[in-house]
Amino acid sequence: MSAPTITGKTRLFCIVGDPIVQVRSPQVYTEQFAAAGIDAVLVPMQVPADRCAEIIPALMALGNLDGLLVTAPLKARVAAFADRLGPTASCIGAVNALRREADGSWTGDMFDGEGFVRGLLAKGARVRGRRVLQFGAGGAGSAIACALANAGVQSIRIVNPNPRQTQSLVASLAKVFPECDVQAASDDRGDIDMIVNASPVGMRSGDGPPGDLGAVTSDTLFGDVVLSSSPTAFIQAALDHGCQWADGRDMHSGQIDAIMNFFVART
Repeated sequence: MSAPTITGKTRLFCIVGDPIVQVRSPQVYTEQFAAAGIDAVLVPMQVPADRCAEIIPALMALGNLDGLLVTAPLKARVAAFADRLGPTASCIGAVNALRREADGSWTGDMFDGEGFVRGLLAKGARVRGRRVLQFGAGGAGSAIACALANAGVQSIRIVNPNPRQTQSLVASLAKVFPECDVQAASDDRGDIDMIVNASPVGMRSGDGPPGDLGAVTSDTLFGDVVLSSSPTAFIQAALDHGCQWADGRDMHSGQIDAIMNFFVART
């Protein structure tokens, strides 16, 4: 596709995070806007976490900025700048997309979990009834746990270095999805048939798996949030055991339509 023509009328969207060099969203969404006949582009902006409270409001004050995508480690921090939150963002307190409404206010919601589940289903995986071991309970991890519970998994065991963050997620999901057994994981991995890496482990070259995976069989389903052109150590474990898997590329593809619909549904 040819490069978009950018004029003074072109609307801006940006993706913010730290780091930002790994993201593929600028090309993907700029092409989506062009295909939909929308004069807009998406650009990457590196926002250090410790300057988020300074930079994000300044960005949102730009008159020609219509939306934000948010990646790690800013998803929980940026939620505070939305005037209203959608259902998933309200449940977990984090966003990965915000749009400016016609009146200038901002609406935020979280699509990581929906994209993650869609990515698995697109590869023919069964999600309902699974017993999940999940590494990570940050913005993406919380959204994924929420989406998995909504998709009908039987249980979720969460491994996360921050106990307070873990317990907050467990409590939030228990209120919304009482039929799903969500707990902090114990040392005994137990009877697990799905493993999720919702942590940043795997983003750096040389990273190993996110933790003790327990007993893996060929029936174990693997899901990874990491975008990588080559298998991470986590996905390599899935390949070694002949397991079904989806990675960050599948998750990203899974949420494109949902985010585009969100961006164009301005009120």
